[in-house]
Amino acid sequence: MALLPPYMQNLMGYPVMDVGIIMAPRGIGTMLAMMMVGRLSNSVDVRVLILTGLACTAASLYAMTGFSTFVPAQTLVWTGMLQGFGLGFIFVPLSTVAYATLAPQYRAEGASVFSLSRNMGSSVGISVVMAVLSRNMQTNHAYLTENVTAESVGSNWLQVPQAMYGSAEGMLGMIDAEITRQAATIAYLNDFKLMMYVVIAAAPLVLLLRKAAPKAAV
Repeated sequence: MALLPPYMQNLMGYPVMDVGIIMAPRGIGTMLAMMMVGRLSNSVDVRVLILTGLACTAASLYAMTGFSTFVPAQTLVWTGMLQGFGLGFIFVPLSTVAYATLAPQYRAEGASVFSLSRNMGSSVGISVVMAVLSRNMQTNHAYLTENVTAESVGSNWLQVPQAMYGSAEGMLGMIDAEITRQAATIAYLNDFKLMMYVVIAAAPLVLLLRKAAPKAAV
């Protein structure tokens, strides 16, 4: 939630402390996955581990595409934990297999290239996702306002603050805020769907990875 724009922060009304507690299970899931993958990497093919992580991540993103303007805390907890678990199963084996076929004398250079590629990929990915989010918010806002007219909007005066009685500017501002909230929600759902497709598309690439050749017995 802290990465959202100012007008989107605390969109669902959660207090700041609650937001931190709700987001914490994502890190817990990653920690548990790292502990498990360290033990499994010696007996299980790293490609299987990475595919498991991709499956968990895609499943969490699929669940997140069903979010609405208000999501129960327990839903945020289990989707976040599942996503963190999946990421832990992806990055640890991926870091291991990246150096598996690299000669020891080249590992320092390999580590720098790997870190550079990962940071550049993260930066490009975040930029693309945020650009798509901003564009979708504007597009959805325009679509939603097409049917908002004086005749189509029926105001229930029992739900309008008394201070806004007779205030056209206040009513218009309240309507625009709700449209913006709905447009932002749709934009975020589209971003979740886009990331889910990217994760699914990356799954076949795992088959291109290969394990290190077994060491010869001395």
